Amino acid sequence: MPGEQRRIEDGIVRDFKVNLSYGKYLHLDEILDAQHPVSRPEHHDELLFIVQHQTTELWFKLVLHELQSVQRLLAKDELRPALKGLARVKHIQRTLTEQWSVLATLTPSEYAEFRSFLGTSSGFQSYQYRAVEFALGNKSREMLSIFDDDPAAEEMLTEALNAPSVYDEFLRYLARHGHDVPVELLRRDVTLPYEFNPGLVPVFQGIYGDPERFWEAYEACEELVDLEENFQFWRFRHMKTVERIIGFKRGTGGSSGVPFLRKALEQTFFPELYAVRTEIGAVR
Repeated sequence: MPGEQRRIEDGIVRDFKVNLSYGKYLHLDEILDAQHPVSRPEHHDELLFIVQHQTTELWFKLVLHELQSVQRLLAKDELRPALKGLARVKHIQRTLTEQWSVLATLTPSEYAEFRSFLGTSSGFQSYQYRAVEFALGNKSREMLSIFDDDPAAEEMLTEALNAPSVYDEFLRYLARHGHDVPVELLRRDVTLPYEFNPGLVPVFQGIYGDPERFWEAYEACEELVDLEENFQFWRFRHMKTVERIIGFKRGTGGSSGVPFLRKALEQTFFPELYAVRTEIGAVR
């Protein structure tokens, strides 16, 4: 009947003196008490800014969790579950990209009212973001210096720096399965950023030229291209959201702002997977 009060079903658990509750399981008291605006007087829109970035960091935590699993699975020749992990990362990336539309509701006038209170804090200092880039091959030992005052972050990044990237592990997987991956790639210093190797392009030509024979490797190549493409979409939305809110001001952490973010769009994780596309079906 309209207006009739909905009763709680008899089987619903009500006593949480001994039973585990939703709030306790998720530590909601800690999560929901972790937003501490610094503007004085407190500006209404600062909560949006904080929640946006905290949520992003939670998703980065899950992305790292999945990518590290992918690295381990590839090292054990378990490609199918590794691809499942990459598929999950791709869905997280889409969510992260769409999140920029929420922050984009923050107008320049609104942000200007509390930006000065942020001091030198900046998303540039996100150690989880750096760890994600390291896991995908964009290594930089110099970045460690930014986290000298945070031993836990420095340890995480040092471990990621010294570990083979997802791409390194994939190339090693291909080599173990009979593909003629250039030996210098299998022995390269994994602490250095990955650089394009023309000798790898024919390997991918062979895989793309006979997908039925090399179906699993072929699928993995496309999953990696999806991953990079999604990352570029995220970077682009990041740049356009920053441009929309602060124009071409310098970043709070000292970066050039939009020009710095635009330059990041030129970076690639898996260059040969893009280079091979020029070769496929080319008329000589």
